[in-house]
Amino acid sequence: MSPETNFFLVLVDESDELHQALHFACKRAQSSGNRVALLYVIAPAEFAHWAGVGELMRAEARDMAEQKMRTHAEYVSDLTGQPPLIFIREGAATEEVISLIDEEQNVSQLVLGADTNSDSAGPVIAYLTGKGIARCRVPVVMVPGNLTDEQIDKLV
Repeated sequence: MSPETNFFLVLVDESDELHQALHFACKRAQSSGNRVALLYVIAPAEFAHWAGVGELMRAEARDMAEQKMRTHAEYVSDLTGQPPLIFIREGAATEEVISLIDEEQNVSQLVLGADTNSDSAGPVIAYLTGKGIARCRVPVVMVPGNLTDEQIDKLV
């Protein structure tokens, strides 16, 4: 990637609204000449006091993360014509999102899918719409999970 190429960062998680965030980021990247980056955050293993069990759980979580990322990377490549940048980290999602944005100066936007079917926004959106926004140096785009691909296409 050339130093001047910016990218839209999408947090990959288990939510239904991930599709809307991915579709939006892909269409924005396609129309602006930018790229898409995918971040998957693995929760830390809870059995750290049993080193062998913790390492096995970490390896299994990493394998599952890589498998999910391959699927989403294929979708991004199909839509944009370019493979996405892939980041897999372990830790708290809120901290890892902010850390990656701080480390990668080419992040131009953080794109998140917003749940429209519950009262909870999820931990990352809740953090970034509260005190955490002061730590974020890029715009945060929240894509409603109830939008269709066609509606997103009209917005971009």
